[in-house]
Amino acid sequence: MRTQHEFFPVADLPWHPAAPGVTERVLSHDPDSATLTRIARWQPGLETSGVIRHDYHEEVYLLEGDLTDLTLGHTFTASHFATRRPGMPHGPYRTDAGCLMLEIRTAPGTAGA
Repeated sequence: MRTQHEFFPVADLPWHPAAPGVTERVLSHDPDSATLTRIARWQPGLETSGVIRHDYHEEVYLLEGDLTDLTLGHTFTASHFATRRPGMPHGPYRTDAGCLMLEIRTAPGTAGA
């Protein structure tokens, strides 16, 4: 089951390494599934390789910076939003200035969890 918290200052959460060039503040998660809400910070110059697919629904809202989809050849900036069903191909990506994003992952069958 997803963790539960009343309002709290997100800035008090420490940044943790999530992947090379990416740190995260996990806001809530379900330890038994892929369900997760986080703030992710990508370092300037980060470039991913390969097309990404995963088995969870994903929503991403860009808060700051830039994110270029190398397959689409388009750069997205703050206030752009993506929603992806499980298995949807996306990426690879590059960020020149770095970016900060809110990411919500929902495992299949856990809507409202």
